[in-house]
Amino acid sequence: MPPRLLVYTRTTGYRHDSIPDAIAAVRTLGGFEVDATEDPAAFEVPLDAYAAVVFLSTSGEVLTPPGRDRLAAYVEGGGGFVGVHAAACTEYDWAYYGELLGARFDRHPEYQPGKAVVEDRGHPATQHLPPVWEFTDEWYDFRASPRGAVRVLASADESSYEGGGMGEDHPLVWCREQGAGRVFYTALGHASEAYEEPDFRAHLLGALTWVTRT
Repeated sequence: MPPRLLVYTRTTGYRHDSIPDAIAAVRTLGGFEVDATEDPAAFEVPLDAYAAVVFLSTSGEVLTPPGRDRLAAYVEGGGGFVGVHAAACTEYDWAYYGELLGARFDRHPEYQPGKAVVEDRGHPATQHLPPVWEFTDEWYDFRASPRGAVRVLASADESSYEGGGMGEDHPLVWCREQGAGRVFYTALGHASEAYEEPDFRAHLLGALTWVTRT
């Protein structure tokens, strides 16, 4: 049986128009069974059937208290977690989630081309990428750099676009371990076009491969 993913796209804040295309992309990456939902009740039952949970451009408060407990227990027990783009704009009232993900969204400049510097190519999500990855996105700033608490895989080159606010230390993609589980986050993925881009699709596939240990 292929690994099963729970893709969660509930929003109570800003909603990305790209969500349907993002779900479709995950379904077509290959090698996974995908259940997509916006129902918080999906987290109020055991999550053991899933190899990973994906928060795909979620925003705002999206879980009930029982759902928070279930998700925390799931990751601590060895479940995988992938956060994509606005997943960093999620569950601001839940301290554990901020620690789980590694950083919280602060602001972003306008959508524009820029460059990501690949710092670590020894990971399935970045091993295929060039040393400098040219991409078009919103180039999220975070409230604080997660460096030191996470394994940084790629960072933003703020000299390559307008409006960056973090300076020289601007992690953009990272991973970490939480309990027995694995956690991955990419700040990229704002627009539908990203999910058609071969390097970004391979980036997501590598993330899912790593967190599910496949």
